[in-house]
Amino acid sequence: QVQLVESGGGLVQPGGSLRLSCAASGSIFSINEMVWYRQAPGKQRELVAGITSAGRTNYADSVKGRFTVSRDNAKNMAYLQMNSLKPEDTATYYCNLIFRRGSISYDYWGRGTQVTVSS
Repeated sequence: QVQLVESGGGLVQPGGSLRLSCAASGSIFSINEMVWYRQAPGKQRELVAGITSAGRTNYADSVKGRFTVSRDNAKNMAYLQMNSLKPEDTATYYCNLIFRRGSISYDYWGRGTQVTVSS
């Protein structure tokens, strides 16, 4: 069974930084994508950033230039470096792992880590 555990959330002042980590364990196909999502109360879940096992990245427009997603394939870990944080970044951040083996798609989620940006 695949498990995802996010960590690194917390309370930070506007303009500050946080680094989130996502640790994946279990039977994981080496070709995959790890994606960060976030959801704030009263808002829809949105994609923040994603990175494939080949290193290809994508970002939401709202975080481009401020957030950086990276990964360590050997450890099956993903990271989200968040700089210049704004109050509107406040949300629960979730790690998502997706991959396919043959015709079967796999989609796993962590429980999330809370990020609060407030003075």
